[in-house]
Amino acid sequence: MADNTGDSLGWYSSRERTLIPLDERFRYPRSLQRVLNQERFTVAVNRDFEAVIEGCADRETTWISAELKDIYRSLHAAGWAHSFETWQGDELAGGILGLAIGGAFIGESMFFRIPDGSKVAMVKLVERLRDRQFVLFDAQMMNPHLERFGAHIIGSRQYNTLLKQALKRQCSLE
Repeated sequence: MADNTGDSLGWYSSRERTLIPLDERFRYPRSLQRVLNQERFTVAVNRDFEAVIEGCADRETTWISAELKDIYRSLHAAGWAHSFETWQGDELAGGILGLAIGGAFIGESMFFRIPDGSKVAMVKLVERLRDRQFVLFDAQMMNPHLERFGAHIIGSRQYNTLLKQALKRQCSLE
């Protein structure tokens, strides 16, 4: 993570991790179900990875520095970093930037340009992770938005157990 000046990167770890559930605990508002039923969005993986990096970094205060963008690009070229995107026609509506390692998806950031774009991305990504037998969806830090989807916090011991299980799998987003 870059510091607030963007001049240096640091490694941060927490004793607690926030997971998005890949089971029946995952939930979302009824109003979002109406949006999903309207099928206004399509989803894609890595269709415009660069635009998702830029969308995630486009904030008043961002932890995604120029150096970190280059690292994500290198990880993407190596097959580790991915963008899960929602599209409305030819317009990028929103997306989630993350790392897929074995059966673990580590969400780095998300954004939207069109209302509900990132929420639909979250629902569709969870469906995809379930279909492809991923073990965990690590959102790293809790916030009220993620809590609405059933996100929950676990301790480092439980996280490490799940991560070990996930690393034994060979899963793919595509």
